[in-house]
Amino acid sequence: MKAMILAAGRGSRMGALTDSQPKPLLKVAGKPLIERLIEKLVLAGFSELVINVAWQGQQVRDYLGDGSRWGVHIEWSDEGELPVGTAAGVRRALPLLGDRPFLLINSDVVADIDFAALAQPPVAQSPTAHLVLVANPDHHPAGDFQLAQGRLVREGGERLTYAGCGVFNPALVQNSAEVELGPLIAEALGREEIITAQRHAGHWADVGTPERLQRATRRVLAKTESLPRE
Repeated sequence: MKAMILAAGRGSRMGALTDSQPKPLLKVAGKPLIERLIEKLVLAGFSELVINVAWQGQQVRDYLGDGSRWGVHIEWSDEGELPVGTAAGVRRALPLLGDRPFLLINSDVVADIDFAALAQPPVAQSPTAHLVLVANPDHHPAGDFQLAQGRLVREGGERLTYAGCGVFNPALVQNSAEVELGPLIAEALGREEIITAQRHAGHWADVGTPERLQRATRRVLAKTESLPRE
């Protein structure tokens, strides 16, 4: 299974931190967000990556290159100066992704999600999509979707937040004109397409603001300090 990392966003909530550099290169405990993500994907067995870029995208390309430093092969989908939208960005990258389901993840997600499990059946054979959901964080109390018995439902389920990670069938994106992923998923749900999902109870953080970036750094440092020393 290929993995696509969404790295085209402007990161406007980061304020001055992203005036001259892209958000994926902001550092958590001395290492860029996107590099930490790539390392986790490598450990999970992924070797073929597609990354979309826009704002200050050349900096991301220069830093990661072809991915050989991490033992992966990176293909790039360049959207120009400004991002075209999450769903539209994936649609533009479909020629690089092929016709099989792929893992899609936001570059600013810091989590202990089991990426390897998402690449295995039955998730990897999902006819539409399989989403990872989390409990609604303080900054998004309304959530995004309702989950019941392993599927998204329009009503009667537990309302949760999309974790910025899931497995998507290319046809779902190709057959929609929606610009963003949220409306695209809602559109498919309205057509009563089967969209499976799982509730992730482990660590998850959307590093979208300077405060959350600081919290992520403190957590990584605390975890490192707690590791046994040889």
